[in-house]
Amino acid sequence: MTKDACKKLVIDIISDIAPDEDLSNIKPEVRLRDQLQLDSMDFLDIVMELRKRHGIEVPEADYMQLASLDSCAEYLTPKFQAKG
Repeated sequence: MTKDACKKLVIDIISDIAPDEDLSNIKPEVRLRDQLQLDSMDFLDIVMELRKRHGIEVPEADYMQLASLDSCAEYLTPKFQAKG
């Protein structure tokens, strides 16, 4: 999976969790919580959906790796590649 595909996957999850958010102008380098009305429960929902939909485990110690779309892609791409 490419980094762009990872970003789209995260955006798809966010659109399901926060359907009222405008996701069309997300800046990939800016923290998601600085751009969107996401609270800590929404963030946990993102982590849960990654596990449920894709079998990707994100330990709590790594949550900060998911702060922005760019960091999500950096963190998740190798995990998807390892899954094969």
